[in-house]
Amino acid sequence: MTFKFENLDVWKLSLEYSDLIYDVAERLPERERFNLQSQIIRAATSISLNIAEGSTGQSDPEQNRFLGMALRSLIETVACQRLISRRKYVTDKAFMESLDSKAQELAKRIHAFRKTLANSNKTIREEQASYDLTEN
Repeated sequence: MTFKFENLDVWKLSLEYSDLIYDVAERLPERERFNLQSQIIRAATSISLNIAEGSTGQSDPEQNRFLGMALRSLIETVACQRLISRRKYVTDKAFMESLDSKAQELAKRIHAFRKTLANSNKTIREEQASYDLTEN
């Protein structure tokens, strides 16, 4: 059995991005272990978790809200990337450019998904049980 979020392309892309974030985090100096390394990993993880959690919501607006949180976490990882580059913790320019490219692609996908949901007012509800309240 798969969960709904496991079929979402945006979730799959968030996993690929998360893998790259873990790669960059491993390259950081030991002194950043409890600061920048921890921060960027938590933010990247939050992207995938919010996409997943939002997919189980009862409405499109609720899912849209969680996608907004995922987008904010993505922006946090990008800010961390800029700090990493600025401090010259990772100097592999091609790697950092590929990371940035993946972040931009994920941001576009999240925005597109949010736009689709914003144009919808669908609500997903479970089937209601009916009870016979008449006495026998």
